Amino acid sequence: MVASLRRRLHLWMERRFPEQRLFLRTDTETRFLRIGSGMQLSLLVGGGALVLWTVFATATVLIDTLAKDSDRTRIAQQQQQYELRLAQMERERDNRLNEARAAQERFRLALEKVSDQQMALLSAEDRRRELEQATEALQRMLRDTLRERDRARADATAFREELRATTGSTRTEVGRLRDLEDTLDYMVDALSLTADARDSILSEAREQEARIVELEMDLRLVEERTERVFTRLEEAATVSMEPLARMFEQVGLSTDRLLEDVRRAYSGTGGPLSPLSFSTRGEPEDPMTQRANEVLVKLDQVNLYRLAAEGAPFGYPVRAAHRFTSGFGYRRDPKTGGRRLHAGIDLAAAQGTPILATASGVVTHAGWQGGYGRLVTIRHSFGFETRYAHLHTISVRVGQRVSRGDRIGGMGTTGRSTGVHLHYEVHVGGRAVNPMTYIRAARDVF
Repeated sequence: MVASLRRRLHLWMERRFPEQRLFLRTDTETRFLRIGSGMQLSLLVGGGALVLWTVFATATVLIDTLAKDSDRTRIAQQQQQYELRLAQMERERDNRLNEARAAQERFRLALEKVSDQQMALLSAEDRRRELEQATEALQRMLRDTLRERDRARADATAFREELRATTGSTRTEVGRLRDLEDTLDYMVDALSLTADARDSILSEAREQEARIVELEMDLRLVEERTERVFTRLEEAATVSMEPLARMFEQVGLSTDRLLEDVRRAYSGTGGPLSPLSFSTRGEPEDPMTQRANEVLVKLDQVNLYRLAAEGAPFGYPVRAAHRFTSGFGYRRDPKTGGRRLHAGIDLAAAQGTPILATASGVVTHAGWQGGYGRLVTIRHSFGFETRYAHLHTISVRVGQRVSRGDRIGGMGTTGRSTGVHLHYEVHVGGRAVNPMTYIRAARDVF
């Protein structure tokens, strides 16, 4: 059976691929090369396989090239959208800060005006009280003078009656009586002058009362304007503080402890706002001052949150077009194939792409370190430390203070690396944490 099949196959090959001879002629002899049916079939199969492999390889290269171009275009669009969103958020943050500063300035001017009007109102009230006391004193003096005048008239009448009863006439001691009458006339004139002074004082008191009513109306208008200013300030402080507090809470930081650390460590200008204080003459502090101090406390917290955010790694280390190639956690090692902890994230881009500091701090390492290659380490506030590995170039030195967004080097592939990328780590208290936790928490803030 097998021999029959072999024979049939051989006959089929002979019919399809008859034996060919290739003659090679020289000057002295002629030779030929015989090409059998099996060799012809082998050459045909090999040539066809080569053609198919060439077509497949060409199609694969074209598809990969088109896919990479599409990925680069999509990444560029996403990066452009991210940069536009980042610029928009920065403008919104600046606008809110400017609005808060303008509102604070208007609030300060309003408080100064209210203070001046309060002083004027207190002065008018003191003047009114003095006028009332003077009026009361004059009225008492007038009443006393009138009583003395009545007593003097009664005494004069009694003296006349006594003199008439004794002598039968009132013409004796005329000089004494005339002196008494002159004295009474003088007292009457003095009383008339006192009454005129009283009328003048009462008129002035009425004018002061009208002025007090006018000042009270102005004070109510100022209080209404101040209420609107306070409302806007409280809203601005709340809107500015809530996203910052939520950002710190999302990464597990205690806001109370954070603010206390900032208060204890901060020593620059523009620090905590001092509470307002006015002379209250021993009386309790008025509600307006209490409310103003509450607004100042909120603005102080916003300022402290801003200072704290500058020292925590909420920034993004690469702003140019890049790809996210590896996340935080256990993974298969690309070198050994074993499973090990990847203590950071990997971002790939072109060699030399600028690498930026994600928070303010001090450079503690800037040079070669084993598998990290060229490494920059920055120590930040609150126990944070960030590491930027596999750099091609380093732009900072040890001991240098940097701010968020400062360039610290260029992307490379030094050390234990399979390609150009940045290996970025965040450490808290010496322990590596996922950097994306901080980046995502700050996505809607910065």
